[in-house]
Amino acid sequence: MNNFTKGLIVIVAILAIGAGLVFWKAKVAGHGEELNSISAEEMQILLKDAPPMELKKLADSPEQKKKIAENLEQLLAVASQARKEGFADEPNTRRELDSIRSVITATVYDEKINKDKGQMPPFGFITEDQVKEFWGEGAAEPTGFQTAMDKIGLGWVSGNANQRRHNVEFQQFLDSKIALAKESGKFPEDKTLTEEEIKGAKDDFAKMKIYEEEANSKMGELGADFKREVDLQVKLQQAQFLAGRYAQKNLIEKLKVTDEDVQKYIAEHPELSPKEKRDKAEQILSRAKAGEDFAKLANEFTEDPGNKSQGEPQGGIYKDVTKGKMMPEFEQAALALEPGQIAENLVETPYGFHIIKLERKGESKDASGQPTESYDVRHILISTTVKDPKNPMAREMPVTEKVRAQLQTEKQKQVLDEIVANNKVEVAEDFTIPEVSEEQMQQQMQQMMQQQQQMQGGMPPGAEMVDPDEMPKDATPPKSAPKKK
Repeated sequence: MNNFTKGLIVIVAILAIGAGLVFWKAKVAGHGEELNSISAEEMQILLKDAPPMELKKLADSPEQKKKIAENLEQLLAVASQARKEGFADEPNTRRELDSIRSVITATVYDEKINKDKGQMPPFGFITEDQVKEFWGEGAAEPTGFQTAMDKIGLGWVSGNANQRRHNVEFQQFLDSKIALAKESGKFPEDKTLTEEEIKGAKDDFAKMKIYEEEANSKMGELGADFKREVDLQVKLQQAQFLAGRYAQKNLIEKLKVTDEDVQKYIAEHPELSPKEKRDKAEQILSRAKAGEDFAKLANEFTEDPGNKSQGEPQGGIYKDVTKGKMMPEFEQAALALEPGQIAENLVETPYGFHIIKLERKGESKDASGQPTESYDVRHILISTTVKDPKNPMAREMPVTEKVRAQLQTEKQKQVLDEIVANNKVEVAEDFTIPEVSEEQMQQQMQQMMQQQQQMQGGMPPGAEMVDPDEMPKDATPPKSAPKKK
């Protein structure tokens, strides 16, 4: 409720239109704004506060420059479609659009009048006395006549009228924020705000409105550049909010790829069929069941990188595996065996075909030192994962995962192309990238190093930074491994 100045929220991922926006410092919606164009001049206003490194990359990449314009075109088109379908007319949405204009106006004004006064949190130069005055606290007792006028709704004393108006506005603001948060699943239905949380939100609301009212009263003095920047930030944040609402309510279902879609695609593309891999795994299984040395077969045939994680081939062994660590299909088959037995059939997971032999059942200790069921198991993996030929540095992934991602991309493009075609939007591509000095680059490098040191300093004792791409790509990983979830 009090993160007013956190910048442009991440665009709903399924829209995939936020890649360029993350470059920009966002101080940033009000209903009634035009959402159908961004000029070259406006693009330059947006980019003036971008991180130097990103500006340098952008200047060196015409493709990225074009992509940013395309992303913004999609964003404005989705927001325009949301307006067409009445999203902006919903009461809570209207209030949110109004409150975004208030936030932007107040934030840009704060930066303009206080930029040379040193580091302070947003709205940090507003005093407690100003906040109290905003709420009418500490005012003189009203006369009998003033009270009578106030009771019939005429508000004789401007302070009384303003206090009542401010309280009504704050309650509407708070109610709409909570309703929208509940609707998006970010605020539990049964949650209620504490007095402290309400007070914090009330203080922030007061500070926001104080600066907004000041800015509006001085709009003529602040100049055309101030109004232009406010209006541009309003346009973008409003578009982002509306696009997010529209995606949440209308696009998610349209872009969903089902298991049936994936299987249908694989069936239509024989090159993706796992038949040859299955046949190979069946032959190895037959040899293992006929009595050949399982460990030797594993060293010869397994495609599990974990088999050489210690340098020397391990015979496919995994020791002291605690229950719940391996993938469900694998673990269920392993624990159904007795020590020395080989699973009768291949076990298929998203990562391929597994031939499994149980070596031991017993107990060991978990990470907290508590006894838990464990087992030793050998397996041979014939992998069905694939690599994206367009991205040789990417990890291998299950065929179903790759196909699902491909179908989602295709659906996304189709839906967005239709929306863009139905909404006339113009975004300039011939904008100028601000030049970046060596000094600016050095300053950003220093800031990044400081942030990294702060992050590392806040890590718990014994924790280490792990590069996910260096993790073994075991086809039967612990459930906790993010690579395999």
